Amino acid sequence: MNLTDIAPLETWAELEEKAWEKFNLQSSVFNKKGIRITDTKNWSNRICPKIKSTDKGQSFICATAHMNLAGQAEKTKSPVIEECDAGLLKIVVPIFAGTEFLGVAGGCGLLPEEGEVDSFAVNKITDIDEASVKALSGDIPEMTDKEARDAAAFFSEKIRLIVDGQG
Repeated sequence: MNLTDIAPLETWAELEEKAWEKFNLQSSVFNKKGIRITDTKNWSNRICPKIKSTDKGQSFICATAHMNLAGQAEKTKSPVIEECDAGLLKIVVPIFAGTEFLGVAGGCGLLPEEGEVDSFAVNKITDIDEASVKALSGDIPEMTDKEARDAAAFFSEKIRLIVDGQG
């Protein structure tokens, strides 16, 4: 079974859009292989597009964080809220149809409370100049722990409605 067996791509894209509007998260839905199912682009900041535009950034920051957190979410059957190696929050919520894992939905791109982008790590991984990293990440909004939990609950509820055929 695939995510599109449960709902059309437009429904999943609408979930991404609503999460972006409500929480300013770069929201995405991924299948069980870790592949995005829509082409929605809703950036929360200016540094993430730059990181994702490099092969190393996409592979060693974004994809690594996604696969690790998606694996945790699948195993625990619960939302996971952690930071990527760039220091930005990532929220991953598993999608199950009965006991079958179908993928995850979630978002990223905001700073944890009193957090900051790890410009040294981003530079070492991506070769993006550290001054550029700082300039592009100076205005990233913070997300409180409560807001992150609220976002995870939002994704969980919307996923439940979609899986139940009500979303």
